[in-house]
Amino acid sequence: MPAAFHPISTPLGDLGAAFGGDGKLVQLVRFHGKPPDPPTGPAPKSLPYLKRQLEAYFSGNLRDFNIPMVAEGTEFQQRVWKELQKIPYGQAISYLELARRLGDEKCIRAAARANGANPIVILIPCHRVIGSDGSLVGYGGGLDMKEFLLRLEGVLPKAPPQPRLPLEWD
Repeated sequence: MPAAFHPISTPLGDLGAAFGGDGKLVQLVRFHGKPPDPPTGPAPKSLPYLKRQLEAYFSGNLRDFNIPMVAEGTEFQQRVWKELQKIPYGQAISYLELARRLGDEKCIRAAARANGANPIVILIPCHRVIGSDGSLVGYGGGLDMKEFLLRLEGVLPKAPPQPRLPLEWD
């Protein structure tokens, strides 16, 4: 488990990035509330690169990340996370389809648990897995984050503009 998170400001609020001793990204998480204090040591060399890639992603100019990363988990979790990385930008699959791609429809619950245990959000696109009926079910970062990311990638239509209330009454 990494000792410290480096804060990254995004349109979704602060994310925290943690790196292993080799400089590879090991966690990228969304903070709910106040983020922890930033680390006291020097930032890894890959942190500015990660920040630039996330900025490009959120501005719609990046679809594929190439940050060195290693997600620690069981052999099954590793298989699920590799499969998630095969889902193209702008597409989503169901949990059932994820289980089928893993070779066994019966592993749907285990695949959903592994999806939820993903330690590197956005880069390992667990947000691209939805319910069989198209519903946005289960997401560790919050359903608001999942919806935002799927709208950003064009899986869901852009949110309609909210009606503006008059600032003053006539």
